[in-house]
Amino acid sequence: EAAALPRMKRRDFSLEQLREFDGARNPRILLAVNGKVFDVTKGSKFYGPEGPYGIFAGRDASRGLATFCLDKDALRDEYDDLSDLNAVQMESVREWEMQFKEKYDYVGRLLKPGEEPSEYTDEEDTKDHTKQE
Repeated sequence: EAAALPRMKRRDFSLEQLREFDGARNPRILLAVNGKVFDVTKGSKFYGPEGPYGIFAGRDASRGLATFCLDKDALRDEYDDLSDLNAVQMESVREWEMQFKEKYDYVGRLLKPGEEPSEYTDEEDTKDHTKQE
């Protein structure tokens, strides 16, 4: 099913927009790490509704990954600036971000409240995707 989905065009997401991509309401699965949104659909056995990390689907997974917590407690319903995480936890978030960058498509940024989305050109979109492959 994931292979049938076309590559997603680059765009930015509010937390509310991100929630739609949880693998249940929408077959595509997105999650955010350190302010960056990744398409993890091809990892649906991990991030899908039945997967061990399904709790992160359509959410900002930064806090949960930083604290190795898979509980609802690790998820925030409002924007999480991670300012209370310690240096070790923030380093963990950055390491996770690098792993996601290597494995999954980067599709845009997670917007802070009040932040305007970027306008991405098709050229930017294509350039970045070819760079990753």
